[in-house]
Amino acid sequence: MSTSFLSVNDLKVHFPTEDGLVKATDGLSFDLERGETLGIVGESGSGKSVSSSTILGLHRGSKARVSGEILLDGVDLLTLSDEEMRQRRGKDVAMIFQDPLSAMHPYYTVGNQIAEAYRVHHDVSKKAAKARAVEMLERVGIPQPDRRVDDYPHQFSGGMRQRAMIAMGLINDPSLVIADEPTTALDVTVQAQILDLLQDLQTEFQTAIILITHDLGVVAEMADDVLVMYAGRAVEYGTVKEILTHPEMPYTWGLLSSVPDVSGDPDAALLPIPGNPPSLLNPPSGCAFHPRCTHRDKVAGDLCRTQLPDLVPGPRGGVHLKRCHLSDPDVIYRAEILPEIAPDLVEEL
Repeated sequence: MSTSFLSVNDLKVHFPTEDGLVKATDGLSFDLERGETLGIVGESGSGKSVSSSTILGLHRGSKARVSGEILLDGVDLLTLSDEEMRQRRGKDVAMIFQDPLSAMHPYYTVGNQIAEAYRVHHDVSKKAAKARAVEMLERVGIPQPDRRVDDYPHQFSGGMRQRAMIAMGLINDPSLVIADEPTTALDVTVQAQILDLLQDLQTEFQTAIILITHDLGVVAEMADDVLVMYAGRAVEYGTVKEILTHPEMPYTWGLLSSVPDVSGDPDAALLPIPGNPPSLLNPPSGCAFHPRCTHRDKVAGDLCRTQLPDLVPGPRGGVHLKRCHLSDPDVIYRAEILPEIAPDLVEEL
């Protein structure tokens, strides 16, 4: 049995529909320690948010078919009753949602909603809970928190609403925080402030963080490890340094190639990944990425189209895992991909 603080093993989340079975997450495994951050990246529909919301137990009561293990400090969350999961949600594991304007109730003040999250797990008066809400708003950098605590969500700016969501998520000092696109739609200055805030609070409380994002710049800034997802599966997994400097999966190459280089040629075209993400109702045979992969013909035979590759250590070894049939992807990456996206790094790497 894993000794990690959070250990997800062979997690499957399938949704039966009239058109067939949607395999939103299909055999996902990863570990996370206290005080560390795991970045989960991938396109929309890759299974990032579904996997993380399952950790929070948000699919209970739905038609979702969930199997596998989610061990939090040795306890399998999937075996808990609904009441036991409610007692842990918000206290042991909390979530910072992508859109605070839709996640927060428009008819209640920000302070009321933060205080309610505290009273669910603590037998305190409304006055004491409000004082705790003011304290948290001050901690996340809201100016004049004793006054703004009585404002409604629409009276907060986008950055302030996101800070309020962080205050709500952290008010019970949870051991695990899931941040789902916490900096989406924020300008770069506010984004940097939010990331600094999360890092400061993580240092203070030794919180484990799952950071769901499509922004590889945020991953480079925040994450210790990176999990790349595609079509409901992990396709690459390793330390942030390994993933960003020696990616071994063509899908990861595509994500890196799609990032604009602010120090490069302003007239240079971006290199988007060709095609569209696959349908999770009828995923492609073999490697799910093969219809969009420009390197599939470098593999002998027809393996990419017929055989699903396992998630195994690449040629560089260590904990760097890849789901790809290419035998030496690092050579291809340095020879063909890196000169296009970062020519100055070719000799350095």
